[in-house]
Formats: sequence, C-alpha cells, structure tokens
Amino acid sequence: MAAISDVARLAGVSKATASRALSGRGYVADDTRERVVAAAATIGYIASPDAAGLVTGRTKNVGVVIPFVNRWFFGEVLEGIERALLAAGYDLTLYNLAHSGPERNRVFEFFLARKRVDAVIAVGVDLSEHEVSALELREKPLVCLGGSGGAAARLAVDDRAVGQLATEHLLHLGHTRIAHLAGTGAGEAPATVPGRRQLGFFEAMAAAGLTPSPADVVETEMSMPGGYRAALQLLGHPGPRPTALFAASDEVAFGAMRAAERLGIAVPRELSIVGVDGHEYAEMFDLTTVEQYPGEQGRAVVDVVLRLLGDGAEADPLPDSGAPMPTRLVVRASSTAAPR
Repeated sequence: MAAISDVARLAGVSKATASRALSGRGYVADDTRERVVAAAATIGYIASPDAAGLVTGRTKNVGVVIPFVNRWFFGEVLEGIERALLAAGYDLTLYNLAHSGPERNRVFEFFLARKRVDAVIAVGVDLSEHEVSALELREKPLVCLGGSGGAAARLAVDDRAVGQLATEHLLHLGHTRIAHLAGTGAGEAPATVPGRRQLGFFEAMAAAGLTPSPADVVETEMSMPGGYRAALQLLGHPGPRPTALFAASDEVAFGAMRAAERLGIAVPRELSIVGVDGHEYAEMFDLTTVEQYPGEQGRAVVDVVLRLLGDGAEADPLPDSGAPMPTRLVVRASSTAAPR
C-alpha cells in the first residue's frame, strides 16, 4: 500500500510538503502541488481522512438531524444537502430524530456532541435550549433550516407570510368560509412551522373581517393519510361546510382531495384547495400551491456550513442575511371562484 513517503519521494519533496499539498492546509507553490497530486495519482495513494483529521482537527463529516426521511419535502432537502456536501469533499452522517424521549437525548448528548462531526445541520427541528447549548459547548457550528430554537444561523421561508398568501388567494376568489388543515401542534406551538402557517391563516381572515369557526380548523400530521383523515372529519359533518380549504402542506392537500372525492364533493366546483411546498406531484393533481424549493434550500444551508468552517467562497455573502428564502404562489385548477 502506497504511503505519503512514497508520494514525497516520487515528487521530490519532503513528507511535510506532500502532506500540505494533499490536505490543502498550509502554503504550497502551485507547481509543487501539481507535482505532488500527479505523484499520488501515479502510485494510487489515497489520503486517510482519520490521519488528516489528527493534523487538521477536521473530520470532513457533517451531522444532519431530520425528523422524517419518508416525507417528500425532507427527502428533497436531504438530497440537496448530500449533493452539496459531496461536491465539497464532505461526508454526511444522518440522524432520524425522534420527537422526544431518550433516543433524541442520546443524539445530542452523545452522538453529535461527542462523535467526530465538524458541524451540525438541523432540518425542520424544534430545538430546545439544552440541545443547542450541548453543541455550542463543544464548539460545533449549528445551522438550522426551518424549525425553531436558539441557533445562531438559520435559513427559512416566511411561513407566516406563506399562510397569509394562500388564504388571501382564496379570499380574493370570493370565498368567505375557509377551513384550515393545520400541522400537529400548531395551536400550542405558534413558533413552529405549522404554528406560523396557522397564524398567517388567522391574520388573513381577520384582515378580511372574518372569524373561522373552531370546527373549521383541524390539526393533522403533515402527510397524505393525515390530510385524508382530517378532511373526512372536517367535510363529513352534516350542515354547511367550507367552500375552500388551506392545507398546511401539499401532501395534506392531496389527502384532502381524495377525501372530497370519497364524499362526493367536487374539487374545485364545490371546494377549492390550496397547499404548500411545490410537491413534484402538484402539477399532476392540478393543485394550487405556494412553492418553496427544498433542494435549493439544502444546498444553501451547506453553503452556510462551509462558510462557518472556513471552506466557503470568502467573497460570497452568507445566505442567512435575514431575508426569507423564496416562495411563489402557483395557481392551478384546484382553486376557483366561490360557488354561488
């Protein structure tokens, strides 16, 4: 097996110079670096990341904590993160984070805090003060994408504005009885993504002089089965029903569309539906949605991590400048004017 000394001998440099040239740490003249890289390629030398980590203090590994791996939005974010990290020469360690309990505690108190990761990315996670401080004590940069908690670096869309935009679209179409399928815990946790989207819904309704009936706001898990069950509950009651529905995610909206079909309620003639996310199936379902761009969000959060680790482009501003990440209302056939 080739060793660094073999590379140094072939390139005609010292072992220290060969190590600096291959690790990228420390100054090496360009022609010398090219000679060392060519020598390493010739003899098939591959630098050991563990050995490099002993010198640089880096593992070239980033921990990612995520609440779901089987939901479309999180899968798209994760793909964006993975591609950006691999392009930058970093590895990824994934933790599917439980909502609460000892398994979640072990992730922060042992795996992320003690194991060798250079930084942590939290995707859609509501972090406690203890979890944030556990990482700060060990000087591991923490960058959050959405979620809530006291992290210094955070990227997010303006979920309150998203809820307002979706609701205002239905109001402008003439709907006055608009229901909301909110994410679980939206009422008790207004700082979370479901909570902020629900707040935007209430504010848009209040600005129009309308007060939703408590029966027209139903919390559900942000999934297609969750949306289906919640919509059956919402729409299956006898008596007047909503003419429009704002779903907290596209997957919830898909479930609501299926429930409406089962109940014989025509979409959009009798019920207009708007979702959030820009799911890849939204066009196929003709769903009006507030698009966000999870793959691009994943790449942007890696840009921030690399800057914090000193591996990003110094001339580029940090993406977390305080401005919300982009969203866009895309109107399709699932929303139309209120029925007479």
